[in-house]
Amino acid sequence: MENADAVAELAASRVLSAARRALGGRGVFRLVLAGGGTPLQAYKILAASGERWTGWRLYYGDERCLPVDHPQRNSRLCADAWLNPADFPHSGHFPIAAELGAEGAASDYRQTLEGQLPFDMVLLGMGEDGHTASLFPGHTEPDDSLVHAVHQAPKPPPDRVTLSSRALSDAREVLFLITGAGKHAALSRWRAGEDLPVSRIRARERLEVVMDAEALGSTVG
Repeated sequence: MENADAVAELAASRVLSAARRALGGRGVFRLVLAGGGTPLQAYKILAASGERWTGWRLYYGDERCLPVDHPQRNSRLCADAWLNPADFPHSGHFPIAAELGAEGAASDYRQTLEGQLPFDMVLLGMGEDGHTASLFPGHTEPDDSLVHAVHQAPKPPPDRVTLSSRALSDAREVLFLITGAGKHAALSRWRAGEDLPVSRIRARERLEVVMDAEALGSTVG
């Protein structure tokens, strides 16, 4: 796509379409949220959509172990961009209690997710090293856990909580949003089949990667 704004517009459209399918078929729409600038722009578009939020359930792919009101918490960023402006009901919002510390928050969120999978849609980004959520290259995932603690993350803060690749893949649809020239190298490695955290994500029905011209390494003129 041409730029990050276009990616965000498409992402919001995809989310609304997935919501209508899920609500029409099952009466509930379970969406996993990502952090990052492009998803946040998509959330602002959703906030202004006039959508009714009945049946929506929002979860998080990862969270930073910071105080609950810290401006870098994914839940705080999402609330500022979407939930507060749109008066999203608290009963449909399930943040990760990362203020409990990585281990305690991971245990708490496993209970939150009990009986909630498969998700209807998972939103994800990709870092310049090929990480997604807080699944980083060189880190080992527990084989049997849907949520786990992360320590010594290569970017601050070092302590985090993340859904596992197994949990993120247990979704009807997965949508990757990848923007910016800094992502081009990792995107090329992923497309070449390198074993990166991002390459371990699957979907039950549809996995879509939406990228802008800079990430793809092309120019639009």
